[in-house]
Amino acid sequence: MTETTPRSLALLGLGPMGGPMARRLLDSDGGLTVWNRTSTKTEPLVALGARAATSPADAASDVVLTVLPDLDQVESLLPGPGGLLAGWSARGTARPVLVVHGTVSPIAVAAFAERLLRDHGVTVLDAPVSGGTVGAENGTLSIMVGGDREAVTLVEPVFAAMGTTVRYMGPSGSGALAKACNQIVVAATVTAVSEAMLLAGKGGLDLSVMLELLQGGLADSAVLRQKGHRWISNDFDGGGSARNQLKDLRFILDAATQEGLELPLSNTVRGLFDEMVARGDGALDHTGIHRTLVLRGGVP
Repeated sequence: MTETTPRSLALLGLGPMGGPMARRLLDSDGGLTVWNRTSTKTEPLVALGARAATSPADAASDVVLTVLPDLDQVESLLPGPGGLLAGWSARGTARPVLVVHGTVSPIAVAAFAERLLRDHGVTVLDAPVSGGTVGAENGTLSIMVGGDREAVTLVEPVFAAMGTTVRYMGPSGSGALAKACNQIVVAATVTAVSEAMLLAGKGGLDLSVMLELLQGGLADSAVLRQKGHRWISNDFDGGGSARNQLKDLRFILDAATQEGLELPLSNTVRGLFDEMVARGDGALDHTGIHRTLVLRGGVP
């Protein structure tokens, strides 16, 4: 490793985003420990040169990246003899850095960072990512970072291996707040495209041609480029779940309330995703909001 990279690095959480992020890190440097609750997910990475940890304690490194859905899952890695805190203590690691790559509450992660630094000497960076699985696979993620500036400087070479747009946003919670702003646009976009495709279909238009027109004009977006096929095939399995999109929307509205803001569009979109999840479609890709609009008769 170079002088500016951490002496040891681990990534915990090898789901749809964490797995390809780990592969990018292995391509960049090779010195990586990985851990996942389902241990079989570590096997392809071990074949590429990673070390598989047997527990979070065994994965405790100078810098630990977590790619997990929410802060509760990150906190569950910390306590007990098999937890990160025990691992850092056993190694005598001074001022470890814990990176939260998941989309979490800006309010909660700021409090979490304050508590871990005060009680355990652990520096927490909130560094959510955007770009989907395609961005994770290609190393072109957008990474928005909040927390201690000195720690961010230490970890920047790691971020650079996974993303092409890496920006420091400010103190703890700032990265999560930036991701909340990103998710306003993402959630609204998938809903708007769903409404457009619903209207086009009801009006007898060719949806493939409609998609081509949208992609060729001002309405184009990464959502259309990466996920446009879903509205054509009507296949909403897999991908970024509606359940997680709803979680993000709740964080957005909590942050807005703290700032004394009303976000009427986000509130409306949240209501639609509430309905989608309540219908039992929470595991579908968030573009499946189209199905919710169809089931309610196309009246948003």
